[in-house]
Amino acid sequence: MKKEEKIPINKGNYSMDTPERDIRIDELKAGGWEKEYAEYRKNWIDYPRNLHVSDYPLLVDIELASLCNLKCPMCYTITPQFKQKVNAKLMDWELFTKIIDEISGKVQAIRLSLRGESFLHKKFIECIQYAKSKGIKEVSSLTSGSKLNPEFTAKAIEAGIDWITISIDGTGETYNKIRKPITFDQILERVKFIQEYKAKHNLTKPVVKVQGIWPAIRENPQKYYDIFASITEQVAYNPLIDYLAKDHDIVYLDEFTCPQQYQRLVIGADGRVMKCSNDEENDEVIGDINKQTVYEVWHGEIMTRERELQKKSKGFMESAVCRKCYLPRKTDENEKVTVNGQTLVIQNYINRKQNVGE
Repeated sequence: MKKEEKIPINKGNYSMDTPERDIRIDELKAGGWEKEYAEYRKNWIDYPRNLHVSDYPLLVDIELASLCNLKCPMCYTITPQFKQKVNAKLMDWELFTKIIDEISGKVQAIRLSLRGESFLHKKFIECIQYAKSKGIKEVSSLTSGSKLNPEFTAKAIEAGIDWITISIDGTGETYNKIRKPITFDQILERVKFIQEYKAKHNLTKPVVKVQGIWPAIRENPQKYYDIFASITEQVAYNPLIDYLAKDHDIVYLDEFTCPQQYQRLVIGADGRVMKCSNDEENDEVIGDINKQTVYEVWHGEIMTRERELQKKSKGFMESAVCRKCYLPRKTDENEKVTVNGQTLVIQNYINRKQNVGE
């Protein structure tokens, strides 16, 4: 097995774009820190492939909100298990500043989102401003777009957010059913506003990426691409993951080592640290930033033990979180579509229904 198959990098999210646009979005993200960005992206691949533990993680995920204002049918945050296990809240400002103060000058990128809708945080704008004032090179976030009204969006852009990924599942009525009460017309206008604001003020950031779950755009991927390519920097899709934990007949890769323990540290809104970004229900907590430092958790006994477990042949099977995760799952290449004259090979997970809510 090739190393890149055993240690997959960025599995699960795939560009629908042309090679030229994919190159261009990287150039835009790198704006203002080109040399460091090139090294950051290289290390994102090299560290896990070489099992190299850096002094600090390359990226820190900071979950500003573990609660959401939507109830999408494919999302785990609507399940009873999530509500029982996760302390749904907004991160305390003091905890956020504690994290930023420690990683300033040591970590170049943060992502202000994980399970909930981070834009709900009452100090979301201040969080961006504080991180940028402390020298964080890239501040990004994932959002449903539910809070992206023009006034709020303008403030986020002015604060210096570098990269926004907006989840837009399908177009028209397909989107309306999944992402209610947001309507497709509303989200379309909000995405357009970002580009209009950037053009008016001669800005290249924030870079905007739109992504949708594959079953929501499968019927007409060309239409989805045509709508968003002209008003964003990248259009992408995700094969539907088993977020609702309904799959039983799972087929795994023969060998697998998770890359995340060499790339990122994931801090929940309550300060508890999950071993990876795919532990949706806090099943394997490895630390608590209320009581520890980022450095202590990153080099701590539990994270070290996790890395050693992943090195073992089929070691990932000893973890309940890993057994549920999409990263070690095998994919097939049975579905192919054409977008802009290019053939997209859809990496669907074997025995995974591609139906919203299933």
